[in-house]
Amino acid sequence: MADIIDGKLAAGSVIDTVTKAAKTLAQETGLRPGLAVVIVGDDPASHSYVNSKSKMAEQCGFNSVQHSLPETTTQEELERLVATLNADPAVHGILVQLPLPRHLKSEPVIQSIVPEKDVDGLSVVNAGKLATGDLASGLISCTPAGALILINKIHGTDLSGLNAVVIGRSNLFGKPMALLLLSANATVTMAHSRSKDLAGICRGADILVAAVGRPHMVKREWVKPGATVIDVGINRVPAPEKGEGKTKITGDVAFEECAQVAGAITPVPGGVGPMTIAMLMANTVVAAHRALGRPTPTF
Repeated sequence: MADIIDGKLAAGSVIDTVTKAAKTLAQETGLRPGLAVVIVGDDPASHSYVNSKSKMAEQCGFNSVQHSLPETTTQEELERLVATLNADPAVHGILVQLPLPRHLKSEPVIQSIVPEKDVDGLSVVNAGKLATGDLASGLISCTPAGALILINKIHGTDLSGLNAVVIGRSNLFGKPMALLLLSANATVTMAHSRSKDLAGICRGADILVAAVGRPHMVKREWVKPGATVIDVGINRVPAPEKGEGKTKITGDVAFEECAQVAGAITPVPGGVGPMTIAMLMANTVVAAHRALGRPTPTF
């Protein structure tokens, strides 16, 4: 049976480091890290995510400001708010909650955030820094950054000699995950829905990362014995055992069967998920330190 990788425990360690760094920064400079979260519209799930992020920011000792805009907000109004936050020296991180209402274009908004405040790591500048191996001055997308920390807990920070397979090629996760693994000296294969013999590719992986959005796609026979399996999938599926009409969250990996052969595996929920918000806090405290010309904490 595989070791279960506890994402909540790892996230707690990151949050502890963030909180201590923020406290020291405030004591020595009188300034707290500032995180501005922008949400447009009334989507309940988005508001739930934003509230949890704002609460965590306050827990870490940040100056957390939430901008809740009505559904009728125009593209110009939203981009004007981002420009104001870009110019505010008390704001070190800007997060625009996605998805936006349909009448708004998200990409121009995301790219209008100055790279040094782009704590989601989604700007083309930060993506380019990661692609060129500059991990020291950019901000890395939160979910892959968190997944790498979980991998490092199993294998250490040098992945030399290990074969890694990432299933999924999205700009949000797959591509930055592959680049992070490459920067840690792993030999990386990016696989996807059009890959030939996907199961065979996965069987060669010492580190298998699944991010495809298809529940239980990765089966036992896809997993190399002893491999580390990182499940990034978040899929809502029917749960009749809980009652009529009930659902539950599950991953892209068939957990029970894959755990029989893997060496280590993340559960869903409780694996990569908690790391995402933890790394958002980490990016914010890093951005604040950089803005003040101070050495950044490491995670």
